[in-house]
Amino acid sequence: MKIMTQTVLACQGLAKTFTQGKYSVKVLSGIDFSIAKGERVAIVGASGSGKSTLLHLLGGLDTPTAGKVTLLDHDFANLDEKTRGDLRNASLGFVYQFHHLLPEFSALDNVAMPLRIRRVDRAEAQRAASTILTRVGLANRVSHVPGELSGGERQRVALARALVTQPACVLADEPTGNLDRPTAHKTFDLMLELSRTLGTAFVIVTHDIELARHCDRILRLSENGLQPYVD
Repeated sequence: MKIMTQTVLACQGLAKTFTQGKYSVKVLSGIDFSIAKGERVAIVGASGSGKSTLLHLLGGLDTPTAGKVTLLDHDFANLDEKTRGDLRNASLGFVYQFHHLLPEFSALDNVAMPLRIRRVDRAEAQRAASTILTRVGLANRVSHVPGELSGGERQRVALARALVTQPACVLADEPTGNLDRPTAHKTFDLMLELSRTLGTAFVIVTHDIELARHCDRILRLSENGLQPYVD
């Protein structure tokens, strides 16, 4: 019996060229990609190969020069700015190399922020934030501000913030790049465990091939496009 899988995020013929004055730099060209519900895909590649640009395009944070991106069967190009923002807020989570937490807010309020932007009641947003912070092992740190947390704890707060809206997919750009080796492994393992239990897809850009091997697929981005990784 064929098992049907739901594609949550995809792109076809994706290209991006940056133009400044009379100079143009082609960063991406002809990229085809899709990820299914709960799938974990690692993207590796040399610095400057366009990995971060690809994540920005997949997340609807930038507009492609050519091609299209679909999130839950919605083509970003066919949506107005507000609808695109609402879809992104509801269905995507983002984790970066630097945590980008608001320094004056507690871990609880940082994680609740995406729900508050959605105009969810404060008490309800904080309940959801508390639940996901407990899932990432920070139940006893909810009232601490980022300056009172370790690097690994800050990144777990950032991960909780990405997951609090129960997104279909999380886009993670070098999420362990600023962490020491043991903490990086723990954080990566946590992302994979949460993907399994929550059914959230993860697209993870990383330079660390050892960590990437824990994902379901590894793709390499190069001047030849996005292809399966081969040792």
